[in-house]
Amino acid sequence: MGKEYILPDKVIKLMKKGVRIPNPCSVEIGEDVEIDRISGRGVALHSGTKLYGDKTLICADTKLGYEAPVTVVDCQLGRGVKLGGGFFKGSVFLDGVEMGYGAHVRDGCILEEEAKAAHTVGLKQTILFPFVTLGSLINFCDCLMSGGTDGKNHSEVGSSYIHFNYTPNQDKATASLIGDVPTGVMLNQSPIFLGGHGGLVGPVRIGHGTVIAAGTIYKKDCPEGGKLLTGDGGTASEKDFHMGLYRGVGRKVRNNIYYIANLLALKQWYLHVRPSFFHTHEFGWELCEGAVEKLDMALKERLKRFKAFSKNMEKSVKISKGILTGKKKEPATGPEEELLNNWPRLEECLTKGLEETIALEKRDVFLDALNSGREAETGYIKTIQSLDDNTLSFGTGWLQAIVDRITREAINIVPSCKQGLDL
Repeated sequence: MGKEYILPDKVIKLMKKGVRIPNPCSVEIGEDVEIDRISGRGVALHSGTKLYGDKTLICADTKLGYEAPVTVVDCQLGRGVKLGGGFFKGSVFLDGVEMGYGAHVRDGCILEEEAKAAHTVGLKQTILFPFVTLGSLINFCDCLMSGGTDGKNHSEVGSSYIHFNYTPNQDKATASLIGDVPTGVMLNQSPIFLGGHGGLVGPVRIGHGTVIAAGTIYKKDCPEGGKLLTGDGGTASEKDFHMGLYRGVGRKVRNNIYYIANLLALKQWYLHVRPSFFHTHEFGWELCEGAVEKLDMALKERLKRFKAFSKNMEKSVKISKGILTGKKKEPATGPEEELLNNWPRLEECLTKGLEETIALEKRDVFLDALNSGREAETGYIKTIQSLDDNTLSFGTGWLQAIVDRITREAINIVPSCKQGLDL
């Protein structure tokens, strides 16, 4: 007879807590995982589940690995989360999130309440607001998406969709804002639909209520929303390509600034609005802390990519001037040179904490109305959607003031990039 297998101590402790582990011999719990951060109420770890990292947090009624093996590394999982199978690292999943098998979710993601994804979806540095739904076979990194009001009226990304987030010049200053933070957090906006077998070439801004037809590769901005955007997939063409030469720099700078400003507004939302909704359940504070940590990761990533982009402007300016030497018009390199020469000031503007000082009166009015008469057990979604229009206007006004002020001060440092911004 073979040697008798002895279950690891942490697996035994989890089972004693009440965690359901149908095949305990197939479950692996890392040495750094803290058992006290895993709920014993309704949690199920199916065959092939692997947990690693001292930041791993699992709240009640979460199910892992029902469809295929699951690896979770330093993620925080809210109540009722279902991860069918795949790899999940350095991200947070709030109550009711569901993802099918084959998922590959890397650092810096926040999936808010009831966000869903079918099989084989790749995410990194991605933020999905409540109800946002992703189909299958999707690569959707470096973007934020909001819109929709419930599980039926939700923003959706069709199957076989790609957010193109890496350029031929080998940079990733390409994050796209699909919806926004100031109105998106109010959970009352028209949904956005990105039709399947298509893609967005970041960085772009897409407003609520927008529909992009299936099969369309979209490269422009439509922040006003409420549009049907179509395309024929493009026609073949041939032109000279100069490695390191950038076009449309002003637009890329604007979109990067606007994205970061929205992240800063969202962090204020998590610091001042979200905490009161977490404290009512087990591990609520830890879950909130995990989300704020992911926002810090997202901000760090965007600044890192933006800085690398700014350094590339030196080469772009040289190439541009070299190409147009002797031609009738001088190269228009204002945005490139301004970004290159003023990056330290721009970085300081985006990191000095300005968001903590803006529209505080509107913030306080909103918070007072939010908390007035609210029952302690009333959930986040129900509470936000029960607010009257006047209260919502104060909340949106507070967050929009943050976005507008930061964007305005940043753009004033690189004024050649201002075109198209009404601030």
